[in-house]
Amino acid sequence: MAFIAVKASPAAALEPYAVVGDAIPAPLGGLAGDVRRGEALLRDRERGNCLICHQGADPSEPFQGSIGPPLAGVGARLDAGQIRLRLVDASLLNPQTVMPPYFRTENLRDVAPAFRGKPALSAQEIEDVVSYLATLRAD
Repeated sequence: MAFIAVKASPAAALEPYAVVGDAIPAPLGGLAGDVRRGEALLRDRERGNCLICHQGADPSEPFQGSIGPPLAGVGARLDAGQIRLRLVDASLLNPQTVMPPYFRTENLRDVAPAFRGKPALSAQEIEDVVSYLATLRAD
């Protein structure tokens, strides 16, 4: 089982986390997620923009993607720590992934000046989305 400790740089002010195997077992910053906020972020076409690549759990949602795996049932396929790692930085599992890192600020390309040095989602927002996705247990 691999263990990778990641320390956030002070400039980025990102909470540190530890990767164990294929997961980040502990919530970022010890934060508790909120299922309703997580669902709203997932559907938000500006902030999370998950549905540009994924089919969500609600088939009535318009314009859903098919590049990534469907999100229905993800909570039955992956535990919260596994979901968390995929949101934080899926390239730690697969360097060739097209999944963007939502909680990394270094070594990114083509980032607009207004967003440089900032994660796509905060630690709280990551935990909110993890909480929501973990509830999706049926296909």
